[in-house]
Parts: sequence; C-alpha cells; structure tokens
Amino acid sequence: MQKTFIRHTSVIISTAIFLTLFINFLFTLHTLQSQQFNTFYAKSEQIIHTLKNNQAELKIMQENLDVDYLTRAKAAAYIFDTQEEISMNTEEMQYLTNLLNVDELHIIDEKGFIVSSSVSKYIGIDMNNHKQTRAFLALLEMDGENAYLIQEPQPNAAEHRVMQYVGVLQKSKKGIVQVGFKPTRQMEAESRNTYEYIFSKFPTDTGEELFAVDTSTGEILGHSGGIDQAFQEEYYQLDQLWGCMKGAWKKGKNGKAMYVAAREYNHMLLCAALPQEILLQQLFKQVFTTLLYLLIIEAIVILFLNYLVKRKVVDGIHRIIENLDSITKGNLDTTVTVGGNQEFEALSRGINRMVRSITNSADRIAAIIEISGIPLAAFEYTPDTAHVFATPGLKELLALSDQTAEQFYSNAPLFDHYIREKMKHPLEGEQDIFQIDESRYVRIHMSDSPNKHLGIVTDVSNDIMEKKQMQYENTHDTLTGLYKFSHFKLLAAKLLQELPAESMCAAVMIDLDNFKSINDTFGHDIGDFYLQSFSHVMHRMPCKHFLTARRSGDEFCMMIFGCKDKNHVTDLLHMFYEALDDTPIALSPTQSRIIHASSGFACTSDSSVNIEELLCHADKALYERKRQAKGGFGEYLP
Repeated sequence: MQKTFIRHTSVIISTAIFLTLFINFLFTLHTLQSQQFNTFYAKSEQIIHTLKNNQAELKIMQENLDVDYLTRAKAAAYIFDTQEEISMNTEEMQYLTNLLNVDELHIIDEKGFIVSSSVSKYIGIDMNNHKQTRAFLALLEMDGENAYLIQEPQPNAAEHRVMQYVGVLQKSKKGIVQVGFKPTRQMEAESRNTYEYIFSKFPTDTGEELFAVDTSTGEILGHSGGIDQAFQEEYYQLDQLWGCMKGAWKKGKNGKAMYVAAREYNHMLLCAALPQEILLQQLFKQVFTTLLYLLIIEAIVILFLNYLVKRKVVDGIHRIIENLDSITKGNLDTTVTVGGNQEFEALSRGINRMVRSITNSADRIAAIIEISGIPLAAFEYTPDTAHVFATPGLKELLALSDQTAEQFYSNAPLFDHYIREKMKHPLEGEQDIFQIDESRYVRIHMSDSPNKHLGIVTDVSNDIMEKKQMQYENTHDTLTGLYKFSHFKLLAAKLLQELPAESMCAAVMIDLDNFKSINDTFGHDIGDFYLQSFSHVMHRMPCKHFLTARRSGDEFCMMIFGCKDKNHVTDLLHMFYEALDDTPIALSPTQSRIIHASSGFACTSDSSVNIEELLCHADKALYERKRQAKGGFGEYLP
C-alpha cells in the first residue's frame, strides 16, 4: 500500500511540475530579450561614463603639462638672458637639457635658423622650410615679452619623430628659446581613450560583441575583438543598426541569428550583439534550474508523505538491520536500541547479550596471554569487515600511538597494507623478524585464507640485541672499538675486489713508537688510554676513504681507498698524521705527549692483487721505515 500511494502521488506531482515548467519556458523566452537589452543599456552607460571621464582627465593632464612645459621653456630663456657668458656648444646645451629635465633644447636667431641645440645635427636648420617649424617664427613678429607658443604633439621636421615643442621669446636679444618633449604621457592617455581599448577592458559574456559605428560613414570605430575583421555581416551595417535601438534580430556569420541592441552617442552608435545560441543557452539554463528546484520540491514532498505513511515497525526493522550489519562488520561495541513496541525491545536485548558473550570470550583470551607474561599479541580480520580484532598488547609491540592504533583497528584494509609493507623488509639474515624501531624487533607469523587473516606478533628484541652484541664483539676490538684484524682483512679484500677502474687504494701498517716505554713508565692503564687515544684519531678519519683496525698490541692497520692516484693516498696519510699532531694526550697531571707512530704503505690499482700480499708489502715498508727513522710513513718499493 505504501509503495502504491507513493507511486500515484509521484505521477500527480510530476504532471504539475511539467505544466509549470512549460509556462515558465514561455515567460522566460519573453523576458530574456528584455533582460539582455537592459544589461546592454547598463553597459553602454558605463562606456559613456568612461569616455567622458577619460576626456576630462586627458584635458586636465594636457593643461597641467602645458603649464609645466611653458615653465621649463621660460626657465631656459631666463638662463640665456641672465647668463650671457654661458657657452652654447652642444655639450653645454645637453647639460642644460638634463638640468631642466627636457628632451631637446634649441636657440633660434632672428633669421629663423637654429644656432645652438642639444642635438648637434639640428644646428643650422632653417625654420622657414617646414610648416611645423615655421609656426614658431610668428613669435619674432610679436611685441610682448611674454609671447610664447605651445605646439600640439606632431612629427618634427628634422626626423619625423612625434614631439611637442614650446617656444618663448628671449628678452636680452631677438630670438627664440625652444624646448622639446616626447609626449609619452599624452600618447598613453590617448591610447586608453580609444574605443578598442575601452571595449577590451569591459567584461563581456561568452560570445558577446561590443562595437562602435560612425553614424555618418558607417565605419567600425572599435570592436571588443579587434578591428582587423571584414565586418561584412548584416548586423554591422549602419542602415540595419538604426532598427536595433530597442533590440532586434539580425543575420550574423554563416547566417546565424544575432540579437543586436544599439544606442546613439556623440555621432556614433554603441552596439552590442549576442548569438542566438547563447541566449538559448541562458534560456535552457534558467529552465533547467527551475526544473531542478521543482524536482527538489517534489522530492521533499514525497519524502514527507512517505514519512507520514510509514509505520513505525518499518523504521524499527531498518534500524535493527543496520545495527546487525554494523556488528557483522566487526563493530562489536554497537548497541541495538530499537523501541516502539515490546517485541523490538526484547529482540534488541537478545542481540546485545549475544554480542557481549562474544566480546567477553575475546577479553578472556587476552587476559590469559597477559597473565602468561609472554610478550605476545594476536590479531584477526576478514576481507569483508572493516574492524580488526587485536589483543591489547599489539599496539605496544608495533609501537603504534593510540590514534594510529584506533585508525588501524577500524580500517582493516589500511592495517593489512601496513602489516604487509612491514613484512616486505625482514631483518638481514632472518625470514620472519622485522625491526619496528631502534630497539624493538618482533617476529610476525601470518596465516592467510580466503575468509580470514590471522597473525601472531612476538617480541624478540632481547634475542636480537644479544645476537648483535655477539656479532659486534666478534668483529671489533674490545679496547679500541676498531675492527679486529681478521674481520678487517675480509672487508679490505672486498674493497680490493670492487676497486673501480682508474682508481687506487693502499694498505697501511702502523706501529706506535716507544709504546713499551710508556707502558713501563706510566702503567698499563695509561698504556690502554694511549691506545684508545690513538684509535680515536683513527675513528675520526672519513669513512669514505679509511677502513681501520687493530692488529695486535700497539700494531694497527688501515685500508685507504677511493683515491684517484698515489698523491691522493699520501695526502690522506698527511691528513692522518696532522690529526695525530693535533691530539696531545695527558700521561700524568704534569706531562702530556703527542702520539708518535711509524707506518708503511703499499699502493695498488689492480683489483686482482691478493690482500695478504698487499698487507705483506705494507709490513715490509713499515719495517724499512722503522729501520731508517721512527715516525712518519714510507712506501713499499719493489
């Protein structure tokens, strides 16, 4: 019954909606043209206002510039009238040009010739020979001392450059002082007052055109898309535009209809044109928007009616199904609370008791693991649930923060990605042991099946740390922390085998000088301190070039690698000995000493050389060095 009622109601409301939509379509079609005309009228008002403002600003700017230019011309004339001793050569005139902040400066004699100028090639020009220059000669016929002429910007006679010239009479003698300016500001202001510039700055709708037409000639004065067009279409023709004063349809490009509106201003027509398809798009957009609102209203009404006819039992059943679905997905903390009648309340209590029984079993297992004292945790999740079941110790073993653990436990796919990424990188030499942080190592066992994923995580940090300590003690000298000689030979042999072409390495054998005397004089503790101090210097050597080890007693060895040539090897040895010299050690409260050591080295660039042979050569070089003189280093020479 509920579905039948909703179906019939939907048919009635839908019929009413489409009838309303048809009426709205007719009304919108009628008003859209009026809206478009009003929009154009508002834009034309802004365009006219912009034109008027630009004209006023241009006039004010020109008046201000005329006053400024005349002042500078009079200042130049005053200088020449009062400082007759000023030289009128080009250099001096250029200096005055810069001083007055003008572009050109000329002096014209009573015969109309330029006798001095900041532009040397202008000197000697006869002002009578060109209309532009001839205009200034009228000043020579005037009687007033303050006579002047401000000429409009125009191409000059000499080079046809657009300039603005200002001329004033000299008072000290008959002649004219003329200054010239590049009319940059005027030209920029005039360029901003063109129709094309103004149209380009006005926002237009998609496909909309703005243009201006001369009412006497029909010439297109400006167009929002530029005037480099043919403008042959009907809606550009003057005789057609007179009929568009209230808006009209005209033929456009390829016969497409254009809605055109025109307005007369200052001997021109300001016009706007919009393609028919754009208006139709606006029409359909408004109709679609109306349809959308009506459909939303229909949906709200149907939902409200559906709510009124639904029985509470339907809602109750839906809520129970939703709660059971949540529990099935692993959210065992979900509590079913569906009321409204006794049956739903009894069913809710039964479901809640069943869920509590399941969670209590899991808690008992976790408690048993905790009582056992074994650092162990377990987890379980299935492909079709979002929740991860985990014992309390899992987040500590995996070093997860409370926030991260909560995120993982509520998102099984995310936890699965994390645990499998972690298992891609086992500890070297191990299959199922993984490093969690600097001091935490765990063993992870996973059991996968199509329906379930089980995992056990065990803390094996103590075992791994003990194993690492044993490995360290097997390879490192206890007193100095350097490699043991046996391990050193393995590493050095590997470096020798991997020796790159055109590079060199060297084995170095070292013996501390006079160590027995220090040991006998200051005791074994100081002797050990002496050995440790020497090893500290070896530790400080850059590991990209030095492999260091203690051979036995006061004997040490090094492998120097990554060298370009023998000079590079000796440079590194010098660096080592300089570090020794910079490291004095205190043997007693009153006595300190620099560590002295003798060494021998053997170089090779052959990766096939046996490491034992190379060490033997270095040993011979050490013996030869100590035989000659203690201290420093010597090279093995075959």
